[in-house]
Amino acid sequence: MKIIGLTGNIASGKTEVANIFKQLGAKVIDADKIAREVVEPGEIAWKEIIEEFGNNILNTDGSINRKKLGEIVFNDDTKREQLNRITHPRIMTKLKELIDKYKKENGNLVIVEAALIVEKGGLLNLIDELIVVVTDEETQVERIMKRDGLRRDEALSRIKSQMPISEKTKHATHVIDNSGSLGESRKQVEEVWEKITTELPQRL
Repeated sequence: MKIIGLTGNIASGKTEVANIFKQLGAKVIDADKIAREVVEPGEIAWKEIIEEFGNNILNTDGSINRKKLGEIVFNDDTKREQLNRITHPRIMTKLKELIDKYKKENGNLVIVEAALIVEKGGLLNLIDELIVVVTDEETQVERIMKRDGLRRDEALSRIKSQMPISEKTKHATHVIDNSGSLGESRKQVEEVWEKITTELPQRL
């Protein structure tokens, strides 16, 4: 089975690209969805995060307020690493369980959508090829401000806290530019889909 990584920086639109792949017939594992599951109330990671960051990051229902936690870790490399040490092992375990599940179902291709593939502790050793979704910085800023209700300086801070996209594209097998229209992105996704499925035993 071929495992394809799909990554991109904040507000690059990688989930939008992943959805197009799904429409084409791909099995997509969403690492961000797994990341939310492993920190649900009562989970071990949830307890460890509260111990590390305090009760003030919780919503009234006991769930973690991602915006509050984000404000802490996006501006502090040490705290971000502490959060990653808590969550990443659990995310990796669930990811591998899902990949094994698809293997048993005789799947011949799976796409793993994840923000941290190239970074230290990422998933590079788990994948066969890498798709990197890129967009221009101004588009990122506008998307973050609209989506998260942040100021321009806050949006820029979140962008700068991540590995530069130029570093990620050095590892890319395929690059998709998601700065333009949905139609333009779809055309690129279809071209990449054609390439990655050509050598598979059968058409998906």
